[in-house]
Amino acid sequence: MSADSLADVKREILVRHLEAWAPAALHRARCATYAHGYADAGPGLAEAALRVFAEQSDLVRGRELTMVAVGEELTEVGRRLAAVQQEAGAAAGLTVQTVAGGTDARLGVALQAVGAARVPLLGFLDATAASGPPAAATVAALAVGKPAECVIVLPAAGYAADEYRSGLRAAGFPLVAAVELAVGEEPGQVLIFATTSGKSLEGFKDTLWAVDEYAGVRYRDPGDPERHLIDISLNPHPGPLRRELLGHLAEVGEATVTELRTYALTETVYRAADATRVLQALLTAGSVTRRPEHGRLGGDVLIAPA
Repeated sequence: MSADSLADVKREILVRHLEAWAPAALHRARCATYAHGYADAGPGLAEAALRVFAEQSDLVRGRELTMVAVGEELTEVGRRLAAVQQEAGAAAGLTVQTVAGGTDARLGVALQAVGAARVPLLGFLDATAASGPPAAATVAALAVGKPAECVIVLPAAGYAADEYRSGLRAAGFPLVAAVELAVGEEPGQVLIFATTSGKSLEGFKDTLWAVDEYAGVRYRDPGDPERHLIDISLNPHPGPLRRELLGHLAEVGEATVTELRTYALTETVYRAADATRVLQALLTAGSVTRRPEHGRLGGDVLIAPA
């Protein structure tokens, strides 16, 4: 697996998401906060994030957008962030705070200091080079935002799907989705998105499938028992989703179209719209039945295994 290719994918996902998040956050409230943990492990990612904000200086003017970068060794990060600020000029309303120290030890304190509670808050925590995943208290510190969301990246060997999802929900993020970044049979890094907003989750899923392909990096759905690799595409291969929807229906007996769309959105790498297309195909193939038998495939239609 190419480390450079993985970094490219993560950077594009982050940049695309920030380009959507910043305008929405500053339209919603006069203040917003972006928290970048483990900043020293990937200084290029912190720099890319600040460039997004610097390029939106007209949007920031009249609002307050604070970026908090936390890391053990911030010499390189600080140099890069200062260079971006110098290139962009002093954008009114854009503040950058660098905080030296471990992310688990310092992020919560830093967020309190900048007044991140009850304002739009987005955290990015790439823990692939850390000794373990972000602590529960660190994730909970990000949940104080309104709305709150975070992107967490875990190393290949450090992800237990159900356990970590439960921990994020207990920390204050009811909606959690995950995708594995991989190029082969070996486990890949796992990128997790947790949010308090269904609209944000839908937007993030759109971002996932819109990124460019990089040197063989593909997605894998952590819930797919066959561990099928999926090419990054606006119209992804439906095989894993078909298997997961059929497996879910075998467990629950029957579910509405709305429930199955929600399941796809929160429990798989796919979007709600992908679930609708797969359900149509399953009905055509006779793999599932519907009640009522005829009419539009609306949200209240019940789907059951054939």
